Amino acid sequence: MSSRAEQVARAILYEGYILYPYRPSSVKNQHRWNFGVVYPPGSSDGAAAMQTQCLARVASGGAAAMPVPELDVKICFLHLLDRSIRELDIPVHELPQDGEPPSHPLQRLECEGRMLQSWQEGVEREILLSDSSLQDLMTAPRREHFSFAGSRTVEPLRNAQGDIAWLVVREHQPLSGWLEVSAEDLGDDLVRLTVVVQNTCPPLSGTPGPRDAVLLRSFASAHKILTVRGAEFLSLIDPPESCHHAAEACRNIGTWPVLAGEADQRDTMLSSPIILYDYPQIAPESPGDLCDGTEIDEILSLRILTLTDEEKREMRQSDERGRRILERTETLPEEQWLKLHGILRGLRPATEVIQ
Repeated sequence: MSSRAEQVARAILYEGYILYPYRPSSVKNQHRWNFGVVYPPGSSDGAAAMQTQCLARVASGGAAAMPVPELDVKICFLHLLDRSIRELDIPVHELPQDGEPPSHPLQRLECEGRMLQSWQEGVEREILLSDSSLQDLMTAPRREHFSFAGSRTVEPLRNAQGDIAWLVVREHQPLSGWLEVSAEDLGDDLVRLTVVVQNTCPPLSGTPGPRDAVLLRSFASAHKILTVRGAEFLSLIDPPESCHHAAEACRNIGTWPVLAGEADQRDTMLSSPIILYDYPQIAPESPGDLCDGTEIDEILSLRILTLTDEEKREMRQSDERGRRILERTETLPEEQWLKLHGILRGLRPATEVIQ
């Protein structure tokens, strides 16, 4: 896959992850909006599956000279990790071996110069299904089951008396699902590809929990990257005239497939939870992702510099990605700031004179 497609895919992965002013205490980050969420079955928040359908034309020619058409599919998403701060009801000198003492949650804690806050950290997950023969996929779909184990770590924090008074608990809920790929021969060397990712986490017991709890068992910012060999993808936005009907019949659920990579490259399709155009790209002047939809790098970067020292401290200590955004912005060289001010692109020769 081209570096341009990878760059766009990574920006999509962290779209909306943390927004300006990049502090967990801000309202917009306490009630976060996640794109491309594949929820557990039975959730009232959204669907438990995401489906991509797109068209590919198999290369024609002598069988001996042409490679066997094959498909690679990569699914990327964030597995959210819950970071909670808890205060022990009664401080203890050491934690017991068979459990944790009674405690209650805190939203925020300052301890030994550290600012700690409850937060959902994003951990990148990736599933790859490679070297699938299109001919075999027309005969039977290929399904791959996957799972990620749960985890729980406890970091004890001591007070001035040397007793453990607080706990930083980081917890991953287990995730499970499957990825299925199939193909349908539409004739005239045209193939419709279908890629489905399904969340199979067991339903929550009892009444539905809060949305934050559901997100911990979901695939957040899920998107797919499809790569073909011995074939080429067709645009669903602007398909060839002879393929309009086939393009209109493609059913995409929670996703929007577009051609990706360098201009006129047709071996990569990016299936995004965000509506894009064919061959999307990150402006070469952008120094890095800012996680904000339709971001304007110069304005957001200047706004970061206006944060107070206390706000910057929270941004730096609460989230690793926020810390990197702050450090990058504070150290931008002058020539990079000048590039952010704007550039004129896309000029074409005039074909007629307007009177």
